[in-house]
Amino acid sequence: MESESGTSSRNPSQLSWVNLSRNLVLAYQSFGVVYGDLSTSPLYVYKSTFIGKLQNHQNEEAIFGAFSLIFWTLTLVPLLKYVFILLSADDNGEGGTFALYSLLCRHARFSLLPNQQAADEELSAYKYGPSTQAVGSSSLKRFLEKHKRLRTALLLVVLFGACMVIGDGVLTPAISVLSSVSGLQVTEDKLTDGEVLLLACVILVGLFALQHFGTHRVAFIFAPVVIIWLLSIFCIGLYNTIHWNPKIVRAFSPYFIIKFFKETGKEGWISLGGILLSITGTEAMFADLGHFTAFSIRLAFAFVVYPCLVVQYMGQAAFLSKNIPSIRSSFYDSIPDTVFWPVFIIATLAAIVGSQAVITATFSIIKQCHALGCFPRVKVVHTSRHIYGQIYIPEINWILMILTLAITIGFRDTTLIGNAYGLACVTVMFITTCLMTLVIVFVWQKSVLIAALFLLVFGFIEGVYLTAAFMKVPQGGWVPIVLSCIFMGIMYVWHYGTCKKYNFDLHNKVSLKWLLGLGPSLGIVRVPGIGLIYSELATGVPAIFSHFVTNLPAFHNVLVFVCVKSVPVPYVSPEERFLIGRVCPRPYRMYRCIVRYGYKDIQRDDGDFENLLVQSIAEFIQMEAEEPQFSTSESSSIDGRMAVISTRTIQSSSTLMITEQEGVGVSNSFQSSKSLGLHSLLSAYDDENPLIRRRQVRFQLPQNPGMDPSVREELVDLVQAKEAGVAYIMGHSYVKARRSSSFLKKLVIDMGYSFLRKNCRGPAVALNIPHISLIEVGMIYYV
Repeated sequence: MESESGTSSRNPSQLSWVNLSRNLVLAYQSFGVVYGDLSTSPLYVYKSTFIGKLQNHQNEEAIFGAFSLIFWTLTLVPLLKYVFILLSADDNGEGGTFALYSLLCRHARFSLLPNQQAADEELSAYKYGPSTQAVGSSSLKRFLEKHKRLRTALLLVVLFGACMVIGDGVLTPAISVLSSVSGLQVTEDKLTDGEVLLLACVILVGLFALQHFGTHRVAFIFAPVVIIWLLSIFCIGLYNTIHWNPKIVRAFSPYFIIKFFKETGKEGWISLGGILLSITGTEAMFADLGHFTAFSIRLAFAFVVYPCLVVQYMGQAAFLSKNIPSIRSSFYDSIPDTVFWPVFIIATLAAIVGSQAVITATFSIIKQCHALGCFPRVKVVHTSRHIYGQIYIPEINWILMILTLAITIGFRDTTLIGNAYGLACVTVMFITTCLMTLVIVFVWQKSVLIAALFLLVFGFIEGVYLTAAFMKVPQGGWVPIVLSCIFMGIMYVWHYGTCKKYNFDLHNKVSLKWLLGLGPSLGIVRVPGIGLIYSELATGVPAIFSHFVTNLPAFHNVLVFVCVKSVPVPYVSPEERFLIGRVCPRPYRMYRCIVRYGYKDIQRDDGDFENLLVQSIAEFIQMEAEEPQFSTSESSSIDGRMAVISTRTIQSSSTLMITEQEGVGVSNSFQSSKSLGLHSLLSAYDDENPLIRRRQVRFQLPQNPGMDPSVREELVDLVQAKEAGVAYIMGHSYVKARRSSSFLKKLVIDMGYSFLRKNCRGPAVALNIPHISLIEVGMIYYV
């Protein structure tokens, strides 16, 4: 009561000041994460614009027109579209193309995730946004929900955008680092192209090699570096404007854009691929929204980043209007000699910071693709205990490094790399605009006319840039297209194979009537212990169970069918993660546990899953006895109702008493075992895995005379089974195409999908299952 009264006694001005100070801190931190890429664009924009088709139009009028284009592009796309509109379309505080897709999947049935349930819609994060459905969009919604091909096309568009972001992870380090170190070519001791290339490659190798340490160790210097860089380019831009050509301020008028196109014609349109580079990195404002707040990002961009960039581009244009021959190295030539070296050093550091942020974003995108069932399982390393979401994926890191070095060495020119980079960025922006149009209709429930207006305005602007970028496909623009096609191929093959495997499981489920006919013993020997049977099925009994007991007619006293699945929300709170239910009537001792994760959740191995599971089942047994709706004859004889078991409820409940055990050398799973060999095996496992030490506990039933005897008996069986040991049963599957399948399907399943399965992480490793307790059941899937 005291805390509540203390909170309520605070006046609104105090609360607003606390909120403002928090947003100011977040705005400061956002410079190092969000704006590194966008703020280093002045290094190469004018060079990329005027080298090529505009070589015959290198005059003052064209430079004024180019600056006018840059100013209005920065104003309309990052400021108006992203800062004022798109940042409001968050998914529980998360941003990016996956957040928009997740919102659409929840407000209209667009999701293609196979094992979704009605219970998922009860998640608190699922209900984010308006709940009522506008009448105007209902017919469009029904049309899209009815046609699976349209929903598949929507997923493909989202994945193509994700592939382009992965392409950014390759191209951003290449162009940023190469542009920054090229400043050494304008000094008195000019370095050759080969020496500059070697230095850039050394920096890139160092950048990728340091990824496994995580960004948190050096993140505290990221924000100061970018802020110093922004202030530096602001001062240089202001100096150049005043010193060289103050008349450049007239180019704020869009009239100069008309003059630019009148003079340059088709060449001016093609040169938009260079102007486009001034807004590369804009998508990071939306994609990195989860680490900050919309207000903090708006604050940082509107009051610092936007004015600094505008003044810098204006100053650079003023310098170029009087120094036309300096276009090839416009940024470094425009720096006064007295401050050249400090600016060069801070430019190189800012380029590294910008590259770091994009690489980290690439890891996050791949993690989200995997959550959608569209990317093979990869090793995910958590680089920070304090900052949630800081991950590192070794395989992807080294692939990105090889591709970045190949592009840097292969092109050796920032203009060619810029052509590729611009195409990747504008494609992602255009896809975001299309998804946002659907969000306006289905999520915000605005008029279709408002959505059409949004699409018309921003779709037209980005469409013009997109066509200009496509004109440069032969001059380097082919790189992101090729990379995206390769990654899309991998994603499609994995998603197709995974769906076919799931459908096989779905159509070959064990009949519950058959199980009920066998009786509580299931016609086999029931041995002490808990058997955890892992499957992707959220309902029914998987075929691996019947396959196992057919070949080995014995099973554990307590059976738990475990399904670990993703749901279309960014995060699932621990309180809502476990869904517990009963598969057959009480004497069978068969349960189901569904573990739910969001697309940005990270599965940590804290060694406590077994204990949480036993506590959750015990809580469910108690709840079922107390609440009549869970124990009706109908639901107890079939695959019954599921209940959300909160971890907070478990901790405060007295269903089971928990006592910590001393000594981590011997697993609780084998307390009752007399085998010294088994103990030595387990000790060896603990020595090999010092980081995975499981919490050792013992469960006891409290003295409760009022407890129902049948409930007490069931809880005693559960505790005794836990004491006897826990075994994990998984299917070791081989997926093959049927003989009657087409050649293309055989190629995709027998070669593509099989290759990916053999070379990615196994499901047991991905789920952190201890191999000492793992039993794998071999099965062939003919799909």
